[in-house]
Amino acid sequence: MKARVTVTLKAGVLDPQGQAIEGSLRGLGFPGVQSVRQGKVFDLVLDGTDAEAARAQLTAMCDKLLANTVIENYAIEISN
Repeated sequence: MKARVTVTLKAGVLDPQGQAIEGSLRGLGFPGVQSVRQGKVFDLVLDGTDAEAARAQLTAMCDKLLANTVIENYAIEISN
């Protein structure tokens, strides 16, 4: 079973890396970019076929390691 976890900063949390990327894009000739927020993507391959158990396991992984839940949100996608 495959899973993708996308981690993004919560609204209101300062994103200096996103701001730097935004400035660089403008400098490269992409003036239409209004805002950039950066994040992380984790692609995982898990044993088993139980999507509910996998979601519970992935949630625990995010809460314990993959995301800093004080300042970050995460979304989990599971596929076969």
